[in-house]
Amino acid sequence: MRRKVTVVFGTRPEAVKLCPVVHELRRRDEIECRVCLTGQHREMVDSVLRDFAIQPDADLNLMRPNQTLAGLTSRMITALDEYFANERPDVVVVQGDTTTVLAASLTAYYHQIEVAHVEAGLRTHKKYSPFPEEINRRLVAPIADHHFAPTKLAQQNLLDEGFRSEKVVVTGNTVIDALRWVRDLNRRNPPALPPALADALPGHRLVLVTGHRRESFGSRFEQMCLAMRDIVENHDDVIVAYPVHLNPNVQAPVQKILGGVERIQLLPPQDYRPFVWLMDLCHFVLTDSGGVQEEAPALGKPVLVMRTTTERPEGVEAGSARLVGSDRSTIAAEAHRLLCDENAYQLMATARNPYGDGHASERIADRLLGLAPTAWLD
Repeated sequence: MRRKVTVVFGTRPEAVKLCPVVHELRRRDEIECRVCLTGQHREMVDSVLRDFAIQPDADLNLMRPNQTLAGLTSRMITALDEYFANERPDVVVVQGDTTTVLAASLTAYYHQIEVAHVEAGLRTHKKYSPFPEEINRRLVAPIADHHFAPTKLAQQNLLDEGFRSEKVVVTGNTVIDALRWVRDLNRRNPPALPPALADALPGHRLVLVTGHRRESFGSRFEQMCLAMRDIVENHDDVIVAYPVHLNPNVQAPVQKILGGVERIQLLPPQDYRPFVWLMDLCHFVLTDSGGVQEEAPALGKPVLVMRTTTERPEGVEAGSARLVGSDRSTIAAEAHRLLCDENAYQLMATARNPYGDGHASERIADRLLGLAPTAWLD
């Protein structure tokens, strides 16, 4: 009898990291795999599904303007309660640390459905950093029946919290599976760059920026923007490309501080394929994102992390990422080092990738079928 597996996701990072898992589950004759979208993000998820040629089986379409975390969570639980009651899957697969992950895991538990947590075990051990992701991760862990840890450090975090070793499998991160697929597609058929960036890029080094986290909003975010301005003012051969999140808390300071600054290209949010292409083309990445810390090292790109903590310390320990906080002068100084010190740059660009080998999805499918997956030794 085929195992019924429902994969639930709602944001673009979840979609990117779970699409390779969906493909692998659907490749297995022993599994009936269905995809349920919560709609936590809308257009950004739809574009990822197009890139990976995946058609969802259900779309709860729960996104609302200016929604609160409590309101979104309650609507998700109500909608997923009805969905699981009708579908009755054997296993619900979730990924990461979003509101969708928390709501889907809790609702599956209410229905006594197994929960498989992809990218389990990430921790900063700080309640509000990142917010609300750190607590989402910790709340899902006791519910999960299968913990798919991306690294040995994530595995050890779970073991230290008392979870049974036989329930924790080190798989590598599925984002590397996704990244390799899209990178190869891009190199065969490069996506078009925004016209203004394409015209300005020849003869310049590209610094790719992402910044949008809640805990950065306010004065810290303004400091980050001022640092970006300093970088281009101090380096004539640098262009900054910044796909700007639509959140008003991001848009307002970005437009105020960076709008109209020469050699800073403020772009609309990018679909996954063109974003990976920008990463592939750039000199280094400046980010407060979690996922980018995993993706950029797989492309040989140093990462300066505009945060004081990270739930992904493996990159920092391997030397591919560096925590630079949100102080204007520190960010600008660390960027200057990568732009002017070739040895420092190469040490980061050639550091070991600690996040995966491109076969995480296979290990996840094997474990859900009761098979012993091959080891990922990070």
